[in-house]
Amino acid sequence: MTDAAPPSPAASGPTETATFAGGCFWCTEAVFSDLQGVVRVLPGYAGGSAPNPSYEQVCTGATGHAEAIEVVFDPRVIGYRDLLRIFFTTHDPTTLNRQGNDVGTQYRSAVFYHDAGQKAAAEEVVKELGDAGVWKKKIVTEIVPFSNFYPAEEYHRNYFRRNPEKGYCQVVIAPKVAKFRHQYADRLRTG
Repeated sequence: MTDAAPPSPAASGPTETATFAGGCFWCTEAVFSDLQGVVRVLPGYAGGSAPNPSYEQVCTGATGHAEAIEVVFDPRVIGYRDLLRIFFTTHDPTTLNRQGNDVGTQYRSAVFYHDAGQKAAAEEVVKELGDAGVWKKKIVTEIVPFSNFYPAEEYHRNYFRRNPEKGYCQVVIAPKVAKFRHQYADRLRTG
């Protein structure tokens, strides 16, 4: 593994932004960074009340923020609904305020929609996945309006790529990324 993320291709036209919280942002960043059409993934904090919170503040659960990612994407290459389907199938959207051993409101599952189209798409994808029985339990992901996003500290960025030897990366992130790469091989960046 290299220290830096692979270069993100520049979009050849207008981009859109999606904001998702799916537990630990190290995991979600690692997944979305590998997708064709994704221009940039930035870990950070969304949905809370305190301006510009630190990681330590968010970890207390007192700020109301979730660990989240901001995904800038080229909608001509990958659509918002595709991002939603990947989001909902690469974390457990049926557990309230937790992902595995990560527990607290900062690890909740949330879609922070940027406009009415994103809200409708999120609601439709949740219904579609529910009707298809993808999850045995009900999806509890919040679908809420985007209000803020604060980038995480530099040491959180590209965490998985820069720290593959860390225990959390080996035990939690690596298996999740391997499963994602197998399931969505046709959507991965090449080269």
